[in-house]
Amino acid sequence: MAYDARLAERVRRSLSRRKAVTEKKMFGGIAFLLRGKMCCGVLNDELVVRVGVARYRKALERPHVRPMDFTGRPLTGFVFVGRAGCQTDRALKKWLDGAVDFVSTLRR
Repeated sequence: MAYDARLAERVRRSLSRRKAVTEKKMFGGIAFLLRGKMCCGVLNDELVVRVGVARYRKALERPHVRPMDFTGRPLTGFVFVGRAGCQTDRALKKWLDGAVDFVSTLRR
């Protein structure tokens, strides 16, 4: 599988001001980790966002969002955001800020 390099670059730019962000090839795409915890990523042409279990159902109610199910079984706490759902920088930032906020609550 490949990933949308342009979307990955947009994510990279948006996260660049944050400390402790690393990148790792995962799931046939690219993942962005915050202090070693997966925060978000890009798989094919979709944004992968870690929203957490408590925010999962609410995230699924948003347009262009579906469960992260690349194995055939949904991974609760993660969602795919289609291209239209993160097309603008503002929309992308909102998703990424939410992911960073959630991952920041996780134990090290």
